[in-house]
Amino acid sequence: SRVAHLERAHKPYMLDLSIAMRRNALRVAEVWMDNYKYMVYFAWNLPIENPGIDYGDVSSRKELRKKLNCKSFDWYIKNIYPNLIPLTSIVGYGTVSTNICIDQGPVPGNTPIMYGCHTYSPQVLQTSCLAATRNLLLNTVDRCLTDPDTGDLPFIEQCNEAVKKGLNMHWDFKQGSSVMNKKTKRCLEIVKDNPSSPYRLVMQNCTGQKWNVQHTVKDWGKRSALR
Repeated sequence: SRVAHLERAHKPYMLDLSIAMRRNALRVAEVWMDNYKYMVYFAWNLPIENPGIDYGDVSSRKELRKKLNCKSFDWYIKNIYPNLIPLTSIVGYGTVSTNICIDQGPVPGNTPIMYGCHTYSPQVLQTSCLAATRNLLLNTVDRCLTDPDTGDLPFIEQCNEAVKKGLNMHWDFKQGSSVMNKKTKRCLEIVKDNPSSPYRLVMQNCTGQKWNVQHTVKDWGKRSALR
């Protein structure tokens, strides 16, 4: 069972479809996805509270769903689409910035860069909360940010490969503070090699640089957020 949206080649009604597509996505989420609707907000990088998009009155659609006696989205995931993994551990998502944003950089490639914030997918990260650790998951292809503990560059690796290789992928981070690797104790920071050069993203001894995640979820930094 799959749901798809087929677009016409010529779009006479508006040039920028992103607003209409986001509105449609939120309507689907609010009517059909129950407690899993947050995944749509993650996917579109929208705040769960006050997303800034008026998706209209969906009460009649909810009534139709009730009248048709439709099953829950939880049932759908467990019985129809078990490959869909709910993102239950996410406590932050969107851009990670200190005036400018972390970007995954050229692909293929494993070196993240700093780039002016534009909030599109190369800059959308997810911060997962696992026990007392933080994993910064880059993009939607499960690429994790790691500290190789050699040289001054951070490294991006497929998360499953990072786990197999035992890479340093756990980070100690609270909103508005340093991003420190749990094992190496080095911080993710930006530097300029000279006044005219662009900022570089490096791993180095912590100097107190402060970072912010664009959107936060639940009680950031509290153990109750893991439940």
